[in-house]
Amino acid sequence: MADLRALFSSNDPVDSAEAFTNRQHQWSLVATALEEHLRTIAAPGFDVEDLEKPRTHVIAFHGVGGIGKTTLLRKLEASLAAADQRPQQWGTGIGAGERLLPVRIDLSRSASTGSDFERVVLTIRLALAGAVGRPLPSFDLALRRYWDSQHPGEPLEEYIRRTGLMGKVGELLPGQLGAAVGEIASSLQLPGLVGSAAGQVATALVTALRERRERARALAGAARTAALLEADADLEALSFYPHLLAWEISRLPAKHTVVPVVLLDTFEDTEDRHRDLERLLQRMVWLMPNCFFVIAGRNRLAWGETTLQGQLDYTGPTAWPGLAPKRQQPAHAAGGQRQHLLGDFSTSDCDHYLASRLTHDGAPLIPADVRAVITARSHGLPLHLDLAVARFLEIRRTGRTPEPGDFDHTFPALIARTLSDLTEDERHVLRSASLLDAFDLDLATQAAGLAHQAAARRLVERPMVSEDPYAIWPYHLHGAIRAALQTDDTQAADRWTPADWHQAAQRALAALGGQWRTHATAAGRAWLVACLRQGLRLARDHHLDDLAWLIDAAFAYIDDSVWEPIAPPAPADGDGPAADTPADALAELLTAISRRQHEHRDRTARRLTAVLDTGLLSDELAQLARYYRAKADKDLGRTAASLEGMQLVAAAGGRLAGQAQRGIANLARIAGDFPAALAAASTLTWKSRRHRVRGDILWPQGDFTAAAQALRDGRAEAEQHDAPGERAIAQTRLALVTAFTDPDRADAEIDLARQYLEPLDQRATVLHLQVAGLVRDAGGDDRDIADRTAVLRAQIDVAGLPWLIPLLETALAFHHAVRDDQDGLTAAIARLRDATASSDFAYYLDIAHFMGGRPLPAPSSTRWLDGEETVRTRWRTLVTTRQAHLAQQ
Repeated sequence: MADLRALFSSNDPVDSAEAFTNRQHQWSLVATALEEHLRTIAAPGFDVEDLEKPRTHVIAFHGVGGIGKTTLLRKLEASLAAADQRPQQWGTGIGAGERLLPVRIDLSRSASTGSDFERVVLTIRLALAGAVGRPLPSFDLALRRYWDSQHPGEPLEEYIRRTGLMGKVGELLPGQLGAAVGEIASSLQLPGLVGSAAGQVATALVTALRERRERARALAGAARTAALLEADADLEALSFYPHLLAWEISRLPAKHTVVPVVLLDTFEDTEDRHRDLERLLQRMVWLMPNCFFVIAGRNRLAWGETTLQGQLDYTGPTAWPGLAPKRQQPAHAAGGQRQHLLGDFSTSDCDHYLASRLTHDGAPLIPADVRAVITARSHGLPLHLDLAVARFLEIRRTGRTPEPGDFDHTFPALIARTLSDLTEDERHVLRSASLLDAFDLDLATQAAGLAHQAAARRLVERPMVSEDPYAIWPYHLHGAIRAALQTDDTQAADRWTPADWHQAAQRALAALGGQWRTHATAAGRAWLVACLRQGLRLARDHHLDDLAWLIDAAFAYIDDSVWEPIAPPAPADGDGPAADTPADALAELLTAISRRQHEHRDRTARRLTAVLDTGLLSDELAQLARYYRAKADKDLGRTAASLEGMQLVAAAGGRLAGQAQRGIANLARIAGDFPAALAAASTLTWKSRRHRVRGDILWPQGDFTAAAQALRDGRAEAEQHDAPGERAIAQTRLALVTAFTDPDRADAEIDLARQYLEPLDQRATVLHLQVAGLVRDAGGDDRDIADRTAVLRAQIDVAGLPWLIPLLETALAFHHAVRDDQDGLTAAIARLRDATASSDFAYYLDIAHFMGGRPLPAPSSTRWLDGEETVRTRWRTLVTTRQAHLAQQ
């Protein structure tokens, strides 16, 4: 079918077609349901007059405006009418041997066939007039009687001609209705009534039915015919007449048999406050169980729930089992096996649609790079694709070639379509919720500044909001609609001013802070990270100055060394985005800290220096930046700069003073001054990881028993405080200590450390654990150790963690000493000498000599806790013990 708007948009010979992309899954759903319906009505026990049996002859699709519901129903109509109109990917036909009659009715208020119930009934009967070609006596008599009563002086023929219902087919109906009245009068042998008004014939027919005359029952034998013809011929009675129509369809001769498939589009326009039209339509659907109905609208069909009892005649899961919500899911999340959310196009579907929509000489008119931008901006929404096609043609008419940049935006028409059927409060909540990546009812209501949740509750039941009931915040606004509201909401009568958006962002940020403080203790880091991510983006994008709870959350985030991704990644080029607000600076600060697990430490140091140089950080946050820059300097071997930074943070006496004291203790250890390190460690607390620091000091002394106990104490303390990050670090250190002394037991310790690290993001600790694995296997296969060492050395270099190299070389020295490989040991000592040339970690060089039973080439600057000879003896004994262990295997 040609796209006339595109065809008349240019003088160029552009081939335009109404493209239809995929929807194979929806066709499969309809085909399966229709096949089941055909089997049901063909079964011997099926009774069209059974008013109590649950109804399964309905399938419903709902989705956001512009998602393609109308296009889907049009394609279904064409495909059911003629197999050659079916998309190739939809496969073979359905209902073999059955004659299907698709009838699509647009219920929109603007449609000529739409919103009044009379037109719906007439449209179905008109379709049957063309397909069956004969009267349907009982229904036709009732309809004629209704028309004469409700439209006196307006012939049905004139009405059909004036409204254009069903085109030429409409001319058949008046004749068939007249023939039905005449046929009934003749069959009842009442020649005086032939040509009389339908009311007189109906009265005679009712009398005949009451008298149980066979000819009358054969002509109009539905059990409730008499009652319907006796009732006042008003709109209420008309809504029950479809029962007669269903009965007439069920008794058609074989050559006229037909199965109507009624497709009701734009069903949301029937849902007024009192549901008057919806009640009439639902009654029609219920009373026609031998017809199949496909219903499409923006909102989920709620017939399968009990909430509409009293407003509609037939409600609840017993009446409509296929429309009842699925178990264990909210009603608005899933609508049952016969109710389906019409989803967005995939990326490939979007590209196919755009490539097929406009062509020139058989090739796509829209270039691939333009299609890619349109696809990315559309979020899979077909309406956006249509608007982009119109924009493409508009640009071509100016004589300019459309470029990708012409489509890197949204369209105001998306907003108009979205807001058209929302109340004022719902629009207010919608705009507020568009500020949030995800939300719940409380968050949306507070962001909107409302005192009640009713508007938010109504909003989340609409298909523009998707739901993940297992997420922290279950609701997500459709990406295309969200983007359009934030960038192109300039035409709506109630559009927000910049001040309105700013105030809503402030409310949303405050609401996020309240939720974090409420859930922080019970829900732990999941709520912390989720609130931080949304809060940082809100504060950054809307230039919010009050960062009070974000600062508290930032310190809570760094407390346990877990390092979940916390902010959008920095651009690939440069050292990070330029910060021009305090929120920008905070976002960059936390990004640099968390990304250090995946970046070279030198890049981390440069990013932290850059954010400090902006001057936008508060004093507390500046101390945070200095502390982590000092840690990066330590990892890079810049111990003088690291010590200066740690001393500045410790002297400031802020939240990180204790951690800075730990850094000072570690730097004393790195310098080989173990008494000073131990003295500094004695002042530490749990928050500054006292047991781990003590363990790191003790094991180089060869005092593995005391070191292991300190690390076990640190692990227990971490578990007590629910700190999985510190627990993993302590366990990794314990695995290293155990790997030196008991390789058999080390397997379990290493496996436990690996288990603790699995959900975390601690790159340095993972590499540390790999060193522990080498220590455990020391004295084994030399080639295996060499290969693993080469890989580990490369990983350490990429990560920018040179402080791990001396530890790695010490592990290799242990391996060679156990194997009594003097050449290998000499090479390891040489590499250690190079790695510790700055005097940092020089004690590892001493240990390598101790393990090999070699004298030190010169007096050592290392200050041991128990004296050099004691430490030498412990390390040499460790080697001989491992040799004996291997000899026994």
